[in-house]
Amino acid sequence: MTTLFHRYLYTIPSSPPSKSTIITYLTDTLGFPKSRAIWFFNRLSSPQTNPQAVISFLQSHNFKLTDIQSWVLKSPHILFSDVHKTLKPRLDFFQDLGLKDQDLCKFISKNPVYLTHRFDERVKPCVDVLKRLNLDDNNNSNNVNLIRTLWRCNWADIKHPVTRVSSNVEYLEQCGIVGAQLATVIMRQPRLLIMGESELKVLVSKVLDFGFSTDSRMLVHAIYTVSCLSEETFERKVELFRSYGFTKGDFTSMFVKAPPLLRVSEAKLRCGIEFFFNEVKFEKDVLVRRPQCLMLSLEERVIPRFRVVDIMMAKRILKRRPKFLNVLSMPEDKFLEKFIYKDRDYAEKLLLAYKSGGSLLQNE
Repeated sequence: MTTLFHRYLYTIPSSPPSKSTIITYLTDTLGFPKSRAIWFFNRLSSPQTNPQAVISFLQSHNFKLTDIQSWVLKSPHILFSDVHKTLKPRLDFFQDLGLKDQDLCKFISKNPVYLTHRFDERVKPCVDVLKRLNLDDNNNSNNVNLIRTLWRCNWADIKHPVTRVSSNVEYLEQCGIVGAQLATVIMRQPRLLIMGESELKVLVSKVLDFGFSTDSRMLVHAIYTVSCLSEETFERKVELFRSYGFTKGDFTSMFVKAPPLLRVSEAKLRCGIEFFFNEVKFEKDVLVRRPQCLMLSLEERVIPRFRVVDIMMAKRILKRRPKFLNVLSMPEDKFLEKFIYKDRDYAEKLLLAYKSGGSLLQNE
């Protein structure tokens, strides 16, 4: 198979090969069943069809044979394309965007149809819409965010993607999500661009029902959060809070104050609630007022700081226990200055205790 493949690759005839040669190429080199090869030839070939020229052109861009074969198996149109009228302009377009070498290869591997019949009607117009959103600032000439968004959207499976994308962008703007906020939410959740109209409206309606308004800066964060969660996951998290005594009103208040709260894993939420209730002795209302506490790292921030305060109280370094909410909200440098380095005699040991989660010094 490899020998035949190379023979076709490096012995490109000056005139288009015959039907029998192309069918033999499709069956012996690319592994198509003969009936399928004949069907593709009859349906896709033209008088200028030259699969060998196509393969040679793609290889000249340093694409591997195995990758090219994979693309052709997924999208046989590639093999029957005009190199100069179709393939070269497509590759130039993607390279001009900033897709190079292996990144370009991976991008094409995901959707080989982008090289052929779904480019002008689906890909290019959508890229034009993305460009108007200014996903990349003026200091970023590599279109990193645009490429990442393009990568995560599957335009190929949508019948009229540019209509849907334009409509969804317009709807989000009508909801007050514009400019940098719109660019941010699209970068984080490109799926919002290709959602069905009714699905997007239901999602936004669900968020607004929680009490967010279209002029709230938190709206965009809430939309992103809800879009990341399935209905089942969302309801499980609602039930989790309910199981610890939080009312529906409590949950709504917490979500409105801190929309990213629901992106925290169930395990982390459970551990956080139990630690604040059982160890810190917070009342439920404290977490309702400051739900951001449940988003902090237990291992790196909450538990170490709590243990350090415990140790300092036990060693009488502190005369009275500070409000733990204030301790949690302190920047790292201020916490170190006010607590860890407060007593020179204990500074080194307190720092060790802090870095180890407060496990040291407790029994000294």
